[in-house]
Amino acid sequence: MPLIRYLQNLSTGRIILWCYLIWWTLSIINHFDPKPRIWLTSLGLSGIIGVALIISTQSSSATRARMDPWVVFRLFLMPFCVSSFAALVKDAGYMLVFPPSYRENAIGASLIAIFLILVWSVKKLTPPAGAP
Repeated sequence: MPLIRYLQNLSTGRIILWCYLIWWTLSIINHFDPKPRIWLTSLGLSGIIGVALIISTQSSSATRARMDPWVVFRLFLMPFCVSSFAALVKDAGYMLVFPPSYRENAIGASLIAIFLILVWSVKKLTPPAGAP
């Protein structure tokens, strides 16, 4: 099953990125604003910063290595998430990235804990591919 295989092979860094995405998604759901200005600004910043990130990750040698499409996607997605998060939680009373509501923090921590337990379970309880 592709999902099981994906979870088995998740690196620590990718697990952390998934946790970030869970936290961002919950914050966006709780503070969603349909104003196009917020989303267009976030898209614009994503484009500008994404291109800069691609340029900064390229080798300065004459030969260019082809970047994995998912890496390129993440280089554009991360600035979009950061800028939209900042715009939506402005004046919402956040302390760093934590909402002032105990309920929102508890839900976010619970969703991340469920995800981590799921990944841990798949990694520990599912035999690696090719094992007898």
